[in-house]
Amino acid sequence: MKDNDTLPYGASVTPALNSDRFNGFFSKGKDWECGKHSLTDARARGIYELMGAAHDAGVYPFQVPLESRSGPWVQTGGRRLMMLSSYDYLGLIGDPRVDEAAIEAVKKYGTGTGGVRLLTGTIDLHREMERELAAFKGMPDSVSFTSGYLANLAVIAALLTPQDRVVMDALSHRSLVDACRLAGVQIQRFRHNDANSLEEELKAPNKARRTLIVSDGVFSMDGDIGILPELVALKKQHGCFLMMDESHATGVLGNRGRGTDEHFGIPAEEVDIWSGSLAKAIPSNGGFVAVSRQIAIYLEHAAAPFIFSAALCPAAVAAVRQTLVILGQEPERVERIRRNSELLRNGLRELGYDVGNSETAIIPVIFGGEPAAAFFTARLKEQGILVTPILFPAIPQGTARLRLCVTAAHTEDDLGFALDVFKKLRP
Repeated sequence: MKDNDTLPYGASVTPALNSDRFNGFFSKGKDWECGKHSLTDARARGIYELMGAAHDAGVYPFQVPLESRSGPWVQTGGRRLMMLSSYDYLGLIGDPRVDEAAIEAVKKYGTGTGGVRLLTGTIDLHREMERELAAFKGMPDSVSFTSGYLANLAVIAALLTPQDRVVMDALSHRSLVDACRLAGVQIQRFRHNDANSLEEELKAPNKARRTLIVSDGVFSMDGDIGILPELVALKKQHGCFLMMDESHATGVLGNRGRGTDEHFGIPAEEVDIWSGSLAKAIPSNGGFVAVSRQIAIYLEHAAAPFIFSAALCPAAVAAVRQTLVILGQEPERVERIRRNSELLRNGLRELGYDVGNSETAIIPVIFGGEPAAAFFTARLKEQGILVTPILFPAIPQGTARLRLCVTAAHTEDDLGFALDVFKKLRP
């Protein structure tokens, strides 16, 4: 966004809700130290220039401080806004049953556990939660970590070596790429959700000792579903292993929210490694991997994030356990996610918006250019809707988008309001 850029869609915007966050850091003419003698280089300068332009235009869209719990409606900057970019797919943030479980855990165990899991940080709730997660996922065992990102780093770095290779979907999550880099594993990318491309990569000459195929269950930027049946077939045909990241599929796919395997009717143990987040549909913190008993015990003694990072706090563990109970009792929440997603996605398509290949609760509204996405985000905020734009470098240049997330807590009236606003602002 340069000074000569015009405001898309012909209207001014109000200052960003968090415009005082940077205290003049993005002032025009500021000379940032970004060179060979600085810890911040040209990459940082590019970010400063892009974010500075957004800040100057009053449309900096990130780190908006909420003044209430997240949910279908939130409070920020003294205003009540419809939240349309929260990962709270099941609508359970603030559910009194989840809150009460977390409070009782704090009363009994305190706010932390005083150690890492391998040493003094394990409490009985950890193992109970891990047994319940394994049963939920239909696997023999599970291991938990303090984030989904760390779960992916832990399992790949602990299991693979530079003598192995990973063949990964081109749109798999950044944490999976970073995990391979940490392990020194060679990475081959296959075209997104393209089984023929995957087979070509698997057949390519290589000296790898073992091959791990990696994909997401639901892709976080596009909202489409991984091709699990084809992945399982190619895994068997070529003698590979298979890992699926279920962070955006857990609680969303399948009749009871068990994920991609339930969605396709495939036994969970056809996949060697399931990983996932405990901070999306499950309103807590942490991540997990669901695996065989043999792999679980190995990870507990070899995975660096399990050995060297503080244990998941008791309140978070209790919140996970209570969410699994509620999901088992109220599977209709999953159906509401599906129904709400279809309502919003179909409505946006009818209005002429590009929502890509979305088929889940994640609905991208693709603009292409960063300025258009940032300005449209600000226009939505003016009209009472809070959304998150996804810009370069999180995604390739020219693919900027809004990332809408539908939850079970949204009502038809909420989504009707959103569609009315999108209609009003339609370019």
